[in-house]
Amino acid sequence: MDRYTVTGMSCAACSARVEKAVAAVPGVVSCAVNLLANELSVEGTAAPAAVVAAVKAAGYGAAPAGAASAALPGPGTPLLRRRLALSLLLLAPLLYLTTGRMLFRWPLPSALAAAPLVQALLQFFLASAVLLLNHAFFVSGFRALLRRAPNMDTLVALGAGTAFAWSTALLFPAVRARLAGIPAGGADWLGQCCFESAAMIVTLVSVGKLLEARAKGRTTDAVAALLRLAPQTATLLRDGREVRVPAAEVRVGDAFLVRPGENIPVDGVVEEGGSAVDESALTGESLPVEKAPGSPVSAATANRSGFLRCRATRVGEDTTLAQILRLVRDAAATKAPIARLADRVSAVFVPSILLLALLVLGLWLALGTDPGQAVARAVAVLVVSCPCALGLATPVAIMVAAGVGARHGLLFKTAAALEAAGRARTVALDKTGTLTRGEPRVAEILPAPGTTEADLLALSAGLERGSEHPLAKAILAAAAGRGVAPAPVESFRALPGCGVEAASPSGAPLLGGSLDFVAARAAVPPALRDRAAEAAAAGRTAILFAENGRAIGLFAVEDSPKPDAPAAIAALRALGLRVAMLTGDSPRTARAVAARVGIAPGDVFAGLLPGGKHDVLADLRREAPVAMVGDGVNDAPALAAADLGIAIGAGTDVAIDAADVVLLDPRLSGVPAAIRLGRATLRNIRQNLFWAFCYNLLLVPLAAGFWQPLFGWTMHPSLAALAMSLSSLCVVANALRFNRVRLFPADG
Repeated sequence: MDRYTVTGMSCAACSARVEKAVAAVPGVVSCAVNLLANELSVEGTAAPAAVVAAVKAAGYGAAPAGAASAALPGPGTPLLRRRLALSLLLLAPLLYLTTGRMLFRWPLPSALAAAPLVQALLQFFLASAVLLLNHAFFVSGFRALLRRAPNMDTLVALGAGTAFAWSTALLFPAVRARLAGIPAGGADWLGQCCFESAAMIVTLVSVGKLLEARAKGRTTDAVAALLRLAPQTATLLRDGREVRVPAAEVRVGDAFLVRPGENIPVDGVVEEGGSAVDESALTGESLPVEKAPGSPVSAATANRSGFLRCRATRVGEDTTLAQILRLVRDAAATKAPIARLADRVSAVFVPSILLLALLVLGLWLALGTDPGQAVARAVAVLVVSCPCALGLATPVAIMVAAGVGARHGLLFKTAAALEAAGRARTVALDKTGTLTRGEPRVAEILPAPGTTEADLLALSAGLERGSEHPLAKAILAAAAGRGVAPAPVESFRALPGCGVEAASPSGAPLLGGSLDFVAARAAVPPALRDRAAEAAAAGRTAILFAENGRAIGLFAVEDSPKPDAPAAIAALRALGLRVAMLTGDSPRTARAVAARVGIAPGDVFAGLLPGGKHDVLADLRREAPVAMVGDGVNDAPALAAADLGIAIGAGTDVAIDAADVVLLDPRLSGVPAAIRLGRATLRNIRQNLFWAFCYNLLLVPLAAGFWQPLFGWTMHPSLAALAMSLSSLCVVANALRFNRVRLFPADG
């Protein structure tokens, strides 16, 4: 995915035009604009130069994006603050001359009070200065209009410009009358001027933009906190000497030192020392993790107690922290499906408002309304309309949610994944490594009559030496613990979901696997069958081995459930979710484990081959959206087949292609937390879209004066400008409430 920084966008209409222009470039598969970060994401083979040219042809600036932090919205530029301060200084005397004089009867010097024309000219010059300070609205707005792509700046420029032009036009007959020696008519014509409206429109919109920019900056607080954790320097060990260098200069293979209280600069592995490392910034785990020689460490985690000497394994953009930031940025750069309606509305919003303003002007003039009032209502319609709120409704919620999730070790790859988590109604979990610890151990060894334990261990270890299955590792560990060397085997072959087969050096066939697999191809004594059934009833997995068509023994392997599994299952049920377990283990073993963690027997799907999991997921998806939870490696097909794939306990390997969500911590409690975050995101987006649509549906008719005949309600253009500014701020502020979302029961 290529990213570009886009300049000149002011509202959802702008982003819609940029997306339309880029989508037409040959080689572009998909594109999305993040209005919050002013960033364009493009997938496909299109050349960057072609994408940039398309954006510029649409009337905006573009350049390839830089580092991840470059896309984060800032708190507002000093130029905007200075421009606003000067505008307010000029607006104050203008309001005194107009609103203060007419509504509150504030006093004026006698010479000025007796000269309405001088008052009007003074208003003209003050308003001109304010409009000149805020000329950016007019440059952007009229440029977009000339390109037949009007945007929010167009509405502001037309609204303020129309009010200023109308007021200026009123000055000409008054000046001519004054030059001819005819009295100007007191304040009759002066009361129709609305210079203050023109100046207040651009000033209040600037206030809104500044507040919005500051609020946008807060939407990335969680991500910015991660960035601040990364130390800028590292202590390397070179030729026996300690050398302090910038963290960016650390290379793979460098030895670095971390003292108590320091943050780890890059990913690495401990070579010497021991300590408790606080990894809460990456995984959300509040308790420090003990580190010893051979343990992995990650950048931005904090060394709490001991001294560590480590060897760098990942640096720069390859560190866990960089991968997390990249995933957060990827999520913010995509669009949730729920945003499609807002996109369609935004594409035609501004042209529709322009047409509506003309209709309002013509209608009130046709009804015989005073021209000044008709102009004021048309101006109010132009100014009160807010396409910006529509454009921000989804991206601000996604940005904040992605950042909050990252802070708790929940990494959503796309906005669609956040929405899918919110819509999930069934959660299917793999057993080994997900519900259980993923560290099986041999609990019992039972040789068949005529076979010694040593012979059984040697043959089983020889068979399982070529397997990557967790149960195989448990058998190898048992053989190694008893000092038994694996027997040599030939023609090894793994049969996914069944077991393994090979041949002894003499050519005798060797088998290892489940009872059903071995019994179909070898004779199994009744004693072994009975013991396998007893092991399954106890929640253990029976692995049988056979040589030359005869079973020679079994291993009862147990993998205990994770300590938080029952609480996590209960939490999922409390959220109204159906919880199912998918496993290749025997039905009796699966049901025993399910009973220990709280999964109903009817929701246990056991004895599944990899293809069987896919079929079960397809059946579950016909009933409701399904989230599949697995370890991200063996369960890749199942993760990809579900509506939402969740890889749990990924540790430092966050780049798991098959999963939509990556949970850095192996705790199962991260699954209900991800569902809670998804639901909160969906709820927040709906609230934002509801506010954005209702705001325009309610205030546009009010600004147009439609309620005046019934209730006498009207809206001054200045109030329209204030309402428009506050609408976007409300959308951003609503998204900031994510910081109070309780993802884990222990959260405060």
